This record gives sequence, C-alpha cells and structure tokens, in this order.
Amino acid sequence: MSRSGGAPVLRFDPSRLDDQTRLSDGDPSGMLRTVASSAAQVRTAYRAAVEAGAARVAEQGRPRAVVVAGVGAAGIAGEVLDAVCGPGTPVPVVTVRGYRLPGWVGAADLVMVVSFTGRGDEALSVGAEAARRGCTLLAVGAPDTPLSELAARAGAPFVPISTVAGQPRATMWGLAVPLLVAAAALGLSDVGEPVFEAAAARLEDIAHRCRPTSDSFINPGKTLATELADGIPMIWGSSPIAAVAAHRMAEQLAEHAGYPALWGELPEAAHNQAGVFDGPLATRDIFQDVGDDESSGPRARMRLFVLRDTDEHPRVAERRQASVRLAQDRGVPASEIAAEGDHPFERLATLICLGDFAGVYLALGHGLDPAPMSAITELRARISQ
Repeated sequence: MSRSGGAPVLRFDPSRLDDQTRLSDGDPSGMLRTVASSAAQVRTAYRAAVEAGAARVAEQGRPRAVVVAGVGAAGIAGEVLDAVCGPGTPVPVVTVRGYRLPGWVGAADLVMVVSFTGRGDEALSVGAEAARRGCTLLAVGAPDTPLSELAARAGAPFVPISTVAGQPRATMWGLAVPLLVAAAALGLSDVGEPVFEAAAARLEDIAHRCRPTSDSFINPGKTLATELADGIPMIWGSSPIAAVAAHRMAEQLAEHAGYPALWGELPEAAHNQAGVFDGPLATRDIFQDVGDDESSGPRARMRLFVLRDTDEHPRVAERRQASVRLAQDRGVPASEIAAEGDHPFERLATLICLGDFAGVYLALGHGLDPAPMSAITELRARISQ
C-alpha cells in the first residue's frame, strides 16, 4: 500500500487471493463463508416460509397488484420476485424503496414488507400505511422486532429469518425466497420445492468452484474479481433476470469493495451508456508510466461486463453481440458471463452468486475487510441526530 498526502492508496494485488493466510486474516467476519452458505439460505428460507404460512396470502384471492417494500437487499428481493414471475404474470409487481406507498395502493393489493433487521424505518413506514389502508400483508424479517409486532397486529403472516449469518447484503436469499413462496401460492409463479432445490444445488456447485482454496486460474469468482479490478465496471444484463443480477452486482461491489459501477438492461443500456465507449475512460493512456508516480495510480478506464441469460430476445442477442464488438473495437475490454440452469430462478441464482463472490474477492484483493461499512454507518448516525 502506498500513500499520497497521508491517505492510503489501495492497490489490487491478485496474489492476495491465493494466499490462504491473508484471505483468512482479511475476512474476520467470514463474508466468504456467508456467501458460500447461499444454498443453505435458500433451503432454510423455504422451510421457514412454509412453516410460517406465507401461502395464507392467497386466502383472499389473487390481488390486483403486489407491492414489495424495502431497501438494500430487501429491494433487490422485490426485483427478484418481479423477474422470476416474468412478463407473463397477470399481476404487476412493484418495489417501493422509500417511506410512502403509491396513492393507488389499497385493500385490493398485497403488500410484502421486507426488512432484514425488522427495524428498517422505510419498511415499517410503508407497512403501517398498508395496514391502515386495509391491504393484505406479508412480512419478512428478524423475529421479535417492530416488524413482527406490526404483522401480529394486522393478523398477517410473518416469516422469521435467521440473522446469525451476518450482513444483510450477503443474506438476500432469506428475504427473497419467502416472497416467491407466496407468489407460487397465488399462482403467479411456478417456483416450488423442486426449483428451490435445483437452485440450491447450483449454488453449492458455484460455492465449490469459488472456494478460497481454489487457485485463481480455475476459480471463476477470483477471475471475475481480477477483471473487475482492471477498470470501472459497466454491467449489462441481457434479460430482466440478468438485469437484476447486474443491479445486485453493482450494489455488492459498492458495499463490499467500495467500488463504483454502472449497470443496466439491454437494449436500453446500449442506448444510454454506449457513449462511454467514445469517452475519456474508454482506453488507458499507453504513454503513462505508473512507475514514475506510483502514488497516483493508473488512470481509470471502463470495462464492460455482459451477464447473459439463455432466454434472450433475438434482437437483444444481436444488440449484445454488436455492443461487445463495438467495445472491443474502441479498446474497452469486455467479458461475458453466462447464466446456468433451466428455470429462471436457477439462472438468476447462478449470476447473483458469482457476483457476490467476486465482490468479496475484489475487496480482499485490495486488502479491504469486505464487512465494515463505515461510511454508511456514519451517514445513518448523522441522519439520526
């Protein structure tokens, strides 16, 4: 680590990723273990949702709309629900990331309130408003919290999640799976136990391939982290499923490694962001000698990552191929990452899990502990004053 003006300049060192002692010492909270537990999270959340009676939301019949309230990983859980239900679902799925319900939401609608801690003020505010409007409610979060109390007062099913695993951003599956169980009971998706088990099996396989003891040249998580460290990531998904994974990856890079990223869904992303290929961050300055001024580091450049779904619109597939070629012609490195599996939930799970591993390895490669979020903690403290 070099220093400039007293401030540390963090450099990505790929050798850290194959040094087991440095990996262990750099991850005292066990973030890698938490990500590797994704399969267990899916299975545990499914059982918890069934035992808590998440399917009871279907007793009132199919709602006019489904609203998911929550921020962070809870907000991504809402996107997961929408993408897995797919464009053919007869009921719109809307995610609210704030303190207010849309004005049109009423007694004919289902509101799913999601908060890992059970104390998120955004989720509690929306949940209380939904109860006052007579909406059908489903709550997911930590037990013995204001959220569980809100659900009890409303007579709504409450799905408790385990908070033992640690950071909520690494335990998104515990928040998303109960929503899918409820959606299946409403006939909005076909995600049942066999699909959850198939997805869990794929998550186990990815965890094995991305395990810390696997060398970088065969470890897809470490390889992706090394590619991410090469520039500012621009992450595009080739379908709604892949776009959720792109959004998730961008958030994980920011939270784990303090890394900025753009994300989007094709074809719109190509319209809105392809101009970057002609911008000042498109190529690295070949005349810059980093060794002459090591403290300044190399000039940042963009790198394109395309998350590929097997269920692509033919025109999107054409746009994806043309975009990758254009990026490479402009000197912008491009990588394509393909989803695995048959069911949309399986494919989404594989993309998200690989991105989760890469985000942790990116932090560790920079010598950062991936767990702390001091800036976010300080921001919350300032807001609460």
